[in-house]
Amino acid sequence: MTIAEVSKKYDISQDTLRYYERIGLLPNVNRNKSGFRDYTDDDCRWIEFIKCMRGAGLSIEVLIEYVELFQKGDSTVEARKRLLIEQRNQLKARIDDMQKTLDRLDYKIEYYDQLISVKEKDLRK
Repeated sequence: MTIAEVSKKYDISQDTLRYYERIGLLPNVNRNKSGFRDYTDDDCRWIEFIKCMRGAGLSIEVLIEYVELFQKGDSTVEARKRLLIEQRNQLKARIDDMQKTLDRLDYKIEYYDQLISVKEKDLRK
């Protein structure tokens, strides 16, 4: 796939894809005879992974560390697992905080619904 096709498919700018490659998040992107990027299925799986992890709030630095460990092979399986567990724990804490905020918003909205209901009853009198 060309960079334009990948950009469109994953809704990521071409500049972002180039940046990810430059910093090592997308290792070894192939080039065709003309020197243009030619993304493979493996490259696309990495892009999906990166996009998912970034969407969940993982930092570029953590992802670079993960990719570097991955490239070192099976000897880093435990380190990669620990890194993912740590990131999962951080994500869970953020989700818990967000749930508390959502609960508070729901409470406040319910309060205003009740207030509006009372005002409407007063208008009917």
